[in-house]
Order: sequence, then C-alpha cells, then structure tokens
Amino acid sequence: MIRLDGIARQHGKQILFLDASAVVHRGEHVGLVGPNGAGKSTLFRLIVREEEPDEGQVSVDRGVTIGYFSQDVGEMKGRSVVAETMAGAGPVSFVADELRSLEHALADPSRADEMEKLLERFGDVQHRFDQLGGYGLEARAREILAGLGFSQERMDEDAGALSGGWKMHVALARILLMRPDALLLDEPSNHLDLESLIWLENFLKGFEGAILMTSHDREFMNRVVGKIIEIDNGELTTYSGDYEFYVRERAIADRHAAAQYERQQAMLKKEIAFIERFKARASHAAQVQSRIKKLDKIEKVEPPKTRKVVEFEFRQPPRSGEDVARLEKVSKAYGSNVVYDGFDFLVRRGERWCVLGVNGAGKSTLLKLVAGFLEPDEGVAALGASVKLGYFAQRAMDVLDPALNVEQTLVARFPQASIGSLKTLAGAFGFSGDDVQKGVRVLSGGEKARLVLAMMLYDPPNFLVLDEPTNHLDILTKEMLITALRKFEGTMLFVSHDRHFLAELSSRVLELTPEGPHVYGGGYTEYVSRTGHEAPGLR
Repeated sequence: MIRLDGIARQHGKQILFLDASAVVHRGEHVGLVGPNGAGKSTLFRLIVREEEPDEGQVSVDRGVTIGYFSQDVGEMKGRSVVAETMAGAGPVSFVADELRSLEHALADPSRADEMEKLLERFGDVQHRFDQLGGYGLEARAREILAGLGFSQERMDEDAGALSGGWKMHVALARILLMRPDALLLDEPSNHLDLESLIWLENFLKGFEGAILMTSHDREFMNRVVGKIIEIDNGELTTYSGDYEFYVRERAIADRHAAAQYERQQAMLKKEIAFIERFKARASHAAQVQSRIKKLDKIEKVEPPKTRKVVEFEFRQPPRSGEDVARLEKVSKAYGSNVVYDGFDFLVRRGERWCVLGVNGAGKSTLLKLVAGFLEPDEGVAALGASVKLGYFAQRAMDVLDPALNVEQTLVARFPQASIGSLKTLAGAFGFSGDDVQKGVRVLSGGEKARLVLAMMLYDPPNFLVLDEPTNHLDILTKEMLITALRKFEGTMLFVSHDRHFLAELSSRVLELTPEGPHVYGGGYTEYVSRTGHEAPGLR
C-alpha cells in the first residue's frame, strides 16, 4: 500500500535517510520508532507529498486515501467543535457542502428556471451522500468526540475558543471520522487523559485499514501495533512484532553486532601484529604480502551503533517524619462546582500514591492543595515534620530563565557542582553534546519538562508531588526516569496517564469518583485486577 524504495533525504547538513526502504501493507498496524530528530515526522511528510525525497521513490497505491494527523493542527474558529470535526471528514464533507449549496439553490426563487437541472443534481448528490454514510456523520462525529473527552455541551461550542491541546483532540477526531484507507498518526496519544487514551487504543485496534504511527507510550504501542519500523542512522529496519518484541530483538541484534565487531578487531590486531613483526625479514616477505592482501579484501565490520542512554545515580533525600501530608475536612469549590467537601487524606512516609479520576474529578486540585499552591475553602491541608517538597506541574516550567541555555541553567541552580556532574545530569535527561548549549527560549515543552525534572532530582526532596511528569517525554527518557524513581527512597504523590509509569511506581491508589474517594493498596496493577478496568471512567 505504501512503499519507500531507496530513499535519501537531507535537511541542511543532517542526513535523515540514506538508501532506506520499507513497506506498509494493507491492514497492517505499524509503529514508527527512533530517537528525537531521526526523521519520523519527515517520513510522514514524504508519504503525504509535503516533502520529496532527494533520491529514491515514495509510492502509494492508486486510489488509497490517507488521513494524516500531525502536531500542527492549524487554525480553527467560526465553527462548533462538531462542525469542525465533520468539515475535515474527507470526501463526505465535500459532498455535504455541495448538498447544502443545492438546498439553498432549490430554495432560491431567482433560480426557478434551473429547477429541473438542480433537482436532478440534488438526487445524484443525495445518493452519493447516503452511500458515504453522510446521514450518520454527525452521530459518528459526536461518538468520536465523546471518546476523546468532549462533553455533549462542549461539542457545540466554538472550536476557536479551545486550548491548543483540545484543538489537537478535534484534529484527531477529524482524521478518525474520515475513515481513510491508511492512518498516519504522529503522536496521537499526546494530551489525552487515561480514559481517552484507552478509548483511542480500542478504536485503533478495531480499525481495518493500515496504520503508521509514533507514540511515546509503550503500552499504547504494544496494544495497537504488530510491526515496528525503526529509523536509525539513516536506515529503516523492520521488526515483525509489537514494541516489546522490537526491544528484545534490537538488544539481541546489538549484542551480535558487538560480538562480531570485537571478533574482527581481535583478528585484525593479530594480523597487523604479525605484519609489523616480520615486515623487515626477507624470509617472511611472502607471508607478509599474503596477509596484507588478505586484510585489503576483508569487508570491515562497522562499530556497533549503540544507543546513548546515560544513567545518573541520584542522591537519596533526607528522612522526613512519618506523616508526610495531611488533609482534614477539606472543602474546595470553583463557583458552583464543588470538588471536595469534607475530604480527609493522609500520606505516610515511603508511600507512593497515584491519583486516578476522570477530567474534572479534582486530581490536579488535590496535588495543589497538598503542595500548598492552593488554599482549601475549609479544613486543613498541611505538610508533616522535616518534609522537603518537590512539586512538578506544567507551570513549574515558567521558572526557567529564557535568557540562559541548558548548561547555564544548571550551573546557576547548582553553583557548587562540578561541570562534569552537571553534564552527566543533562545527558541523563536527553541533553547530550551540543544540546547543553540550547537556549531555554527555543526548548520545546518536553525539553523544558526534562530540564525541570533534572533540577528537581539532582538535589532530591523527600516528598515528590508530580502532575503528569511524563508528558512529551520519549520512551527512553521515561525509562530512565522510572529507573531513577524506583530507587528513590522518599514519598510520592502523582498523576499520570502513562500506564507503564503507574504500574511501575505506585504502591497505593486514590480513585476520585462522583460517589466519593476509593483507596486501593498494592498500586495500579492491583487496582486494575480488583476493579476490572484501567481507568475510573471505563466502568
């Protein structure tokens, strides 16, 4: 269905692809993986002809329709959310536009002389609209929007008033409503809460067309894709399995490549030593020449391509008292919306609480109350003795100085630390090489989040309060963060929509529901086992 044959593509001095080939067959669900900057988004643009390869060919079978979702959603205003969704639904939306135009023409007295012609065309267009499922279009649009977290009331509001994240939901809904032959999805799991993420996962698992997608959520990838295409150093390599299969096979291939390289290096060292030792002896001249010719003919094994994942040993925090945070009879409301009414909650030393709840349940409000960034209307919210708090939320990134670069930011925060130590810290959070010279002003949201997390964990608090810490982090950085937090000896309270993160790090669950809070011991895995669902909104 989609074929890439020997493609080459270069952006400036950066070579993204070099004689790279891959194929996506009809009905295949494929994950596209590779480090940031490897060319994943470029590959999507090549397929939809927004870019052309420098060499080679990108071909799509005749008649195949493609729906492409990218992070650049474009302008949205002047239409309701549901109308905006329907307007991008592909051929059916164009037919709907013509049908509306014909309806206006038929009602126009000045065009009475065209009535017969208009009625004939109206019948043809109406039949085509029915064939394309147009009369069920709005119902399907509302079903998809509901799955992605929109209330029925919000669907009828102006799309232009939405935040950037919610506009991405609309753009994704448009592509899903389109029902193309192939879906190209660039990070569709960004900005989705857990309920919406699981809904999208089930939608895509049931999608009969082809899918080529990127995602930083390993659980999402594992459940949707059955094939992986990896971009690495300009090459495309295909693995016939899910993401976990790819990780295992990639590790085996890396070990084999390293062993093959080491064997050849040992052989070359031995041959070169013989040549150096006997090159001046006439009695060994024939043997020396023979070995020189042998070395010239040997196809050299390239050094193995290793993924640079820097591990950083974070210092352990000071010990806190037994009671780390306490809420007693807390009430909190926003206008007429009562979020908490007489709420009691206790966090004890060493516990790792994850907080679950649908949008509006009060997850972020709870974290702000505990961290002291929000005062309760009634009741008491207090930290315990000897508690050193670290609070991460999206607004935490506002404290970064845009005039500094990454290295300067770390030096300013930790003036007594060695440059080597700070560069290792930066590398652990994805700022390697020249990346430490990147200005804060030009960092993406994910890069800013990584920088703030790095500073928080270098001099660790004993109580971490984390609101969606994995947003925009790639899979390798998430794994590094999980590894670091597993060793963390303090207390944690966090919200996340990443199921792998939840399962790996939680020891207790607080589920916020309209009926009241529910507590589960044993963490997220036990919560799923006991409730039979992965999120509160999926009963």
